[in-house]
Amino acid sequence: MPLPLIFILVTVALDAIGIGLVIPVMPDLLREIGGGTLAEAAVWGGILSTSYAAMQFLFGPAMGALSDRVGRRPVLLVTLAVLALDYVVMALAGVLWLLLAGRIVGGITAATQATAAAVIADISKPSEKAARFGLVGAAFGMGFVIGPALGGLLAEFGTRAPFWAAAALAAANLVFGWLVLPETAARRAPRPFSFARANPFGAFAALRVHGTLTRHVLLFFLYQVAFMVYPSIWAYFTLARFGWSPGMIGASLAAFGIALAIVQGGLIRLVIAALGQRGTVVYGLVFNAFAFLAIAFVADGRLALALTPLLALGAVVTPALQGLMSDAAPEDAQGALQGVLASAMGLALIVSPLVMTGTFALFTEGRLGVTLPGAPFLVSMALMGACLAVFLASPRALRA
Repeated sequence: MPLPLIFILVTVALDAIGIGLVIPVMPDLLREIGGGTLAEAAVWGGILSTSYAAMQFLFGPAMGALSDRVGRRPVLLVTLAVLALDYVVMALAGVLWLLLAGRIVGGITAATQATAAAVIADISKPSEKAARFGLVGAAFGMGFVIGPALGGLLAEFGTRAPFWAAAALAAANLVFGWLVLPETAARRAPRPFSFARANPFGAFAALRVHGTLTRHVLLFFLYQVAFMVYPSIWAYFTLARFGWSPGMIGASLAAFGIALAIVQGGLIRLVIAALGQRGTVVYGLVFNAFAFLAIAFVADGRLALALTPLLALGAVVTPALQGLMSDAAPEDAQGALQGVLASAMGLALIVSPLVMTGTFALFTEGRLGVTLPGAPFLVSMALMGACLAVFLASPRALRA
């Protein structure tokens, strides 16, 4: 396996570890800093997630286009250094505004996911792209195995311990990248930097030139809004419904991550071989709709824990869509395309946390006379139906 690919997989895994480390402690941390109820903490969690996503949305195309111009290596290494410092700031935060500032900076640094994906496109043959994007998903899944489990254990030492661990991991990743990452974009002439492509709205408009990509991105956006219900609400949902501790929340997310790694690292190859990329997308959307319905009404914590790894069996949609879009985009626009996808994910993360945490608060505070902590998952189920409708609306345009 090429060293640049190994570094990207490690980078994605460590990013997931850093994010997953703090998820189990967020409900307690937010109530510790700001006080209030679990529902109020969930709303604040949504605000923090939205601020993170807003920066990712705004800076995603800029990072992707910048990496087309100056190269992948400097963009990745500089932002990794900033990320390590950002975790230190959040570890020391004693007021909500400082935690919010940390999430804003973190969102900017996370916009380099576009650059990481562009490295994959640089070093992969067309026939390898979908499978390698699947490996990226598998790496994220493995990071999500380690991160929440470790975060749950570190929570025993206080709500700040996971942030210090995340800072150390980010610094180690920076050193690793400095040693092994070459410049993968140097094999061709750099693409001129354009502010029209470097802002998210101009980048989306540019996709119209490439025909079917606009519909692909819309589908990608709707899917991410629905699937991001897990990081948006899982810690609050399981605490409200089952009374789970940070350790149990971390264990459940680790189980999900193991299944995600298996699905996107190996099973997706079999699914694509059997169904094709188009069939894989249809299967994933239908499966996810039924999975969301099941988890919305589960009342037994043991059953929920058993269902958690099964939820990942539908996580084949993203790499299949990325493969379709990468094949449709010109070779000199791979970084820009990945930047648009990063912004689409960022926009989904702006919408999803606010919708999901707001729905959670609405159905747990008793104002409606109905208590249903699983209501956000019903919202996601409906969105999966919308995704399927968008995908099937123009079969010819979305053919692989």
